Amino acid sequence: MIYTKLSIKKKMKKILFITFVVFTCLIGRIAFIQFVQGNRLKEMAYEQQTLDRTINPKRGTIYDATGKNILAVSSTVHTVTINPGNINKNDKEKVAKKLSELFNLDYEKTLKKVSKKSSIETIIKKVDKEKTDELRRWIQENKINTGINIDEDTKRYYPYNNLASQIIGFCGSDNQGLDGIEAKYETELKGKKGTIQRQTDAKGGEIGKEGENYVPSINGNDLVLTIDFTIQSIAEKYLKEACIDNACTDGGNIVIVNPKNGDILAMATYPSYNLNAPYQAYTEELKENWETMDKNEKTNKLQSVWRNKAITDTYEPGSVFKLITASAAIEEGLVTDIDKQGEFNCSGGIEVAGVRIKCWRYYRPHGPESLRLALMNSCNPVFIGLGQKLGVQKYYSYLNKFRLLNKTEVDLPGEANSIFLAENKAGPVELATISFGQRFEITPIQLVTAVSSIANGGKSIQPRIVKKIINSETKEIIDVPIKNNGKVISEETSKKVLSMMESVVSERHRKKCKSSRIQNRRKDGNIRRWCEYK
Repeated sequence: MIYTKLSIKKKMKKILFITFVVFTCLIGRIAFIQFVQGNRLKEMAYEQQTLDRTINPKRGTIYDATGKNILAVSSTVHTVTINPGNINKNDKEKVAKKLSELFNLDYEKTLKKVSKKSSIETIIKKVDKEKTDELRRWIQENKINTGINIDEDTKRYYPYNNLASQIIGFCGSDNQGLDGIEAKYETELKGKKGTIQRQTDAKGGEIGKEGENYVPSINGNDLVLTIDFTIQSIAEKYLKEACIDNACTDGGNIVIVNPKNGDILAMATYPSYNLNAPYQAYTEELKENWETMDKNEKTNKLQSVWRNKAITDTYEPGSVFKLITASAAIEEGLVTDIDKQGEFNCSGGIEVAGVRIKCWRYYRPHGPESLRLALMNSCNPVFIGLGQKLGVQKYYSYLNKFRLLNKTEVDLPGEANSIFLAENKAGPVELATISFGQRFEITPIQLVTAVSSIANGGKSIQPRIVKKIINSETKEIIDVPIKNNGKVISEETSKKVLSMMESVVSERHRKKCKSSRIQNRRKDGNIRRWCEYK
């Protein structure tokens, strides 16, 4: 066949065009790999060429208010991992057998891990030193130089088991805080992980020691709580006794606060649980039925006991709320003389918007009273009358000042808010029932915070559970500031209400002593001495 010059030129043009397109595509592909996928491919290459093992830091220690009693601490344990590619093919079964025997693991599953083509496999975590020392001896005796790694790890330990369990909380298997202080202060406590990095070949095998890079871990910061070990222990002891003696099936809680600075000295909840075994049955009754219970039932029981009822559960406070009504009435000038006898009168009940609300002692009315006597007698009609004089708008403004309409923002997880009827929906009857503490719900911590304002000269202080943070590296102490939320009532009003509160206790005690003497005349001397001591 004879080719003309024209046809040759056409073919040359086609070849040049195809060559240009191919080169353009290749250059475009190279540019895409370099500029678009470059960083990702670089990361993938690094991951393929290096073997990283994590070094877990020690979690920060938690102390009580004195700084002497350790409530939570991390002890040293070990994690055992393997690099399957570095274990000799003839040793795999022997290694799998030893690991499964030493750590009570399933042999078949362990052998499967040892036989994998992956770069690293975790055999077991949180192993005591005794076990890993035995493994080291076996490795040395059997001359297995590579493929089995024993790295330092930490395990959370709670020296006092059940003490302050709902406050402290616990950690998961990965040392992450799951509840309480452990969860709330996770950032401070957890520290920063370190790594051991080694260069590897295509199969994941180690390339000598020269490529090794060690990045140390940084331990977590320590916390000093406001909780006093002695006060917490006493509160838990007597709360348990009271709940058992009075058959309190829903348990109970006690909150003890220093009103001057908001420090929570004790926050006891019953029943409690063992922080070192948070997933186990926590009462004798549950232990008997634990194995027969299904997973959901177990979960519900555990979540119930983990809950810190002082901040998560709401309840109807009842007559103790009369302190709020009394404080607001005195502050607004509705009562100037708290001891003026006959300023109030209890006829056994009071009519509100066509509804008669009875006094608890309607069958034998209290009659003429002062505000002090009304509080001592816990007389509902007197406080309903004060609520009416204050009015809905003014009363709700005091609820807001006492921080009863908002969370206290205590530094614990899971705080609930109060449940009040909206101000624009509160009518005369609702205002009346609120005035003596019914038909709404608040948390124990909200009530304690409000009453602390009365005890603190009228100043509202935010409650706190942590007072110091200690840096693990520098040992610098950072004080958690006391937060003042402003004035609620005057100091004069505060003194009057405190005086009435004291009378409620001292006068009732005096009457109790008098009644005891009458009933036990033969033991009158002993009772007199007891009353005087008290």
